[in-house]
Amino acid sequence: MLKIFSEFWYLWLFIIVASIYQLYKPKIKGIIGEKTISAILTRLGPNKYKVINDLMLNIDGRTSQIDHVVVSNYGIFVIETKNYKGWILGEEYSEKWTQVIYKRKEKFFNPIRQNYGHIQALKENLNEYPDVNFIPIIVFSVGADLKVNTQTKVIYSVNLLKTIREYAVETLRNEQKEAIYAKLQNLNISEKEVRTQHVDGIHKKKAEAAQQINSNICPKCGGELILRKGKYGDFKGCSNYPKCRFSVNM
Repeated sequence: MLKIFSEFWYLWLFIIVASIYQLYKPKIKGIIGEKTISAILTRLGPNKYKVINDLMLNIDGRTSQIDHVVVSNYGIFVIETKNYKGWILGEEYSEKWTQVIYKRKEKFFNPIRQNYGHIQALKENLNEYPDVNFIPIIVFSVGADLKVNTQTKVIYSVNLLKTIREYAVETLRNEQKEAIYAKLQNLNISEKEVRTQHVDGIHKKKAEAAQQINSNICPKCGGELILRKGKYGDFKGCSNYPKCRFSVNM
C-alpha cells in the first residue's frame, strides 16, 4: 500500500487539492472577483479618487461588509461585485435574482438590495455629511450574460472605469473628500475575530431561511408560502403578496 502511494503521490495530491478547491470554490471565486476589481480601481487618478477595498462597518452592534468604496470629488461609489457565470436574470426590486447555467437554476439575493444596505450603513457612519451623493454600482464578471431590468448601474467589470468616469460634476470639495476617506479608514474593522463572526452570521441566516422555506414559511414576514406558476416555472410565493414579495424557485 505504501509503495502504491509513493508511486502515485502526484495523483493523491491532485485529488486532495481538487477536493479542497470544490469545498471552498464559492469563496475562492468571490476573492478572485474582488481582487480583479481592486486591480482595476488602482487605475483611477489618486487626486480625484480614494479607494477602500473590503470595508467593514459597525451599525448599532451589527456589521456591514462592503466590497469596494470609492470616495471621490463626484460622490461616493459603492461597488458590489459578483463573480458569476451564465444568464443572470433580475429586476430592480425583486427579492432574488436567478443564475441559469444550461438547465440548472440558482437563486441569489438581489445585489441591488444588498448594496442598498451597504449605503445605509455608510450614511449612518457619515451622518455629518447629509448631502453626499452615493452612487451604487453592481459589477459582474465577463463570464456572466446579464439579462436584467434595472435603473441601478449593473455592468461588466470591463466597463467599471468608464461607468465611474461618466460622473463628471464635482459635489465634494477636496477637504471633504479627504476627511470622509480618513474617517472610513479609521472606522474599518480589521479584527479577524469580528470578520469571522460576520461571515458565520451570514451562514446562520441562510440556514435558518432554508429551514423556514422547507416548512413553507416565508423567511421575510412569516407568512405561508404557496406554490404558484410563473414565466420561468413553478415557484413558492408569499401568501401576503403584494405586501411581501418574497419568492423562491422550485
